[in-house]
Amino acid sequence: MISDFFKYQAQTSPHPLAMEVSHAKGSYIYDTQNKAHLDFVAGVSACTLGHGHPAVVQAIKQQVDKHMHVMVYGEYAQAPAVALTRLMAKNLPASLNQTYLTNSGTEAVEGAIKLAKRATGRSEVIAAQKAYHGNTMGAMSVMGIEERKQAFRPLIPGASFITFNNENDLKKITQKTACVILETIQGGAGFIVPENDFLSKVKKQCEAVGALLILDEIQPGIGRTGKLFGFEHFNCIPDILVTGKGLGGGMPIGAFTASNNLMALLSDAPKLGHITTFGGHPVIAAAALATLNEVTTSTLIPETLNKEKLIHNHLKHPLIKSIRGKGLMLAAITPSSDIANEVILRCKDKGLILFWLLFEPKAIRITPPLTISEEEIVKGCQIILETLDEIHREQNT
Repeated sequence: MISDFFKYQAQTSPHPLAMEVSHAKGSYIYDTQNKAHLDFVAGVSACTLGHGHPAVVQAIKQQVDKHMHVMVYGEYAQAPAVALTRLMAKNLPASLNQTYLTNSGTEAVEGAIKLAKRATGRSEVIAAQKAYHGNTMGAMSVMGIEERKQAFRPLIPGASFITFNNENDLKKITQKTACVILETIQGGAGFIVPENDFLSKVKKQCEAVGALLILDEIQPGIGRTGKLFGFEHFNCIPDILVTGKGLGGGMPIGAFTASNNLMALLSDAPKLGHITTFGGHPVIAAAALATLNEVTTSTLIPETLNKEKLIHNHLKHPLIKSIRGKGLMLAAITPSSDIANEVILRCKDKGLILFWLLFEPKAIRITPPLTISEEEIVKGCQIILETLDEIHREQNT
């Protein structure tokens, strides 16, 4: 299989991890040699309930038996999508009461930016340096890393950038600004948490000039930070909320949510302001509904903060300079990219899955499923510490 993987399947980098997957269950992924790999990544924050969660699997099977795709998004009322969007509204502030379901987070970002431009009649979009919102042309236009964009220019005009947590940059938000789009917690940049009420100050400035605030919760959302949505930590309600990844419980999904008054703007003048064939797919929506039900009715969210403390308590080592993030969206920062690389690759050989962050080469991603047990967390941390001890000894011999 591995030779065909490289021969026929387009690659995203010259050196993929290329593990041959047999099956996955709970907190483990098994390779074709039946070796168990403890998953500290959760499909890059996507597998909220781990692998093969019974509620998600049952929801998928039941919906497949009823029907799959029947019509383009928005034309037919299909029970899973209606129930999912109703449950989203139930768990969000009153101003966020209508959701457009998409196929991915990056498509949701595109829809959110289109909605902001339509609502304001303006064209300037402000994002943050080191931001990542996806890889389509519009989402890439608000990516805050030039080296990742240069080969694909020209992109969408009208994007400008501020520095996350820099209040002096707020004056750049003016009456020319359609929207500001920010990750609630910056992901690719190294899991940077907003400080000193930064998000609420951005929202205040947006309100003062008539711009909209879009918060990208594709990673922080659906319980990962110890709240259902990350913005709940930071005294800031966005005008448009973007979700994805963990909402699908391992299935591909995105969504953007706003008031029904705002959302109505995409349905007329022009009609079909945003359209997608497979958005709100009934099987995907059923999986997402089961995931959101489980997260909101169980003890997973408060347990996430306890699990964060457990990781902090166990991951103490001279080669870990800090642990950034919140809940189970954490990044262990090492002294160098070489050390981070060695830890990730050696732990893979020892049966622990870790991963990188896009724009912070010294970081080790720790984003396990919310369902991971405390015993599994301790086991994974011990593997990391053993590996760091090896590297530390090698550096001092």
